[in-house]
Amino acid sequence: MKKNRLGTSELMVSEIGLGCMSLGTDIEPAVGLIHEALDYGVNLLDTADLYDAGRNEEIVGQAIQGRRDQVIVATKVGNRRIPGKDGLSWDPSKAYIKQAVHASLKRLQIDYIDLYQLHGGTLDDPMEETIEAFEELKKEGLIRYYGISSIRPNVIREYVERASIVSVMNQYSVADRRAEEEVLPFLEQKGISVIARGPVASGVLADSGAAKADKGYLDYTPEQLHTIRQGLSRLVTDDRSMAQTAIRYALAHPAVAAVVPGASSRNQLLHNIAAADATPLTVAEIQSIREHSPTNLYTQHR
Repeated sequence: MKKNRLGTSELMVSEIGLGCMSLGTDIEPAVGLIHEALDYGVNLLDTADLYDAGRNEEIVGQAIQGRRDQVIVATKVGNRRIPGKDGLSWDPSKAYIKQAVHASLKRLQIDYIDLYQLHGGTLDDPMEETIEAFEELKKEGLIRYYGISSIRPNVIREYVERASIVSVMNQYSVADRRAEEEVLPFLEQKGISVIARGPVASGVLADSGAAKADKGYLDYTPEQLHTIRQGLSRLVTDDRSMAQTAIRYALAHPAVAAVVPGASSRNQLLHNIAAADATPLTVAEIQSIREHSPTNLYTQHR
């Protein structure tokens, strides 16, 4: 499995990671999937404190016992549950971040987090306070590096200019090219890596995703999605399925260090991992894909 440096950090991440949110809450099969991923060279495991109310971190923690040296643990903070209040509350405060990290460490059964990510963010947040919290956690040895998980260009820009982030997790796929124009080139220029989530667009770009395309995705119509799928289907080869072609597309951008597709079954996991050995896309193939998938732009996410 090819590994890429994450920004300016010392972290070398597998180009195919594992988005752990889809693993479910049944411990045995979930741990089995993580073990198989590690056996195939995946070392980037992405979770978050809010996934299944912390259960996902617990599963990851159990799976990596005895294999900590093989794993780069990435988790997230910022969404909290307040007793007596429905749903999640956004809290990027220093006090909460420094409290939440200990809960994540306990669930993960580790002494430090490799990559701690702010799970969202707006321009109204107390950014200096948020950054101060992450910097203090680095000095305390509780985290090695930090980044943000955001699709808001203006927020990303602020953190790039004001903080020592090494990565931005951003939704990026053939069916969501919003980041291509104003986010990815900017991050590449600044030496900050992208961890691309959703490379197969919630299954729309999977080989069996026609039914999901019929339901639409983002602001695309079903007709547009089927056009995108048709464009991808023309590039399928003996060693590269439609989903793997979509994963290779996300990896083709120089700003992208890793993709983190989710997996809820062994077949799905192995199919995603096999994209690492699939033939990379040529310049002509990338151009062909772009001709069949219009560049959508960020509008409301500011």
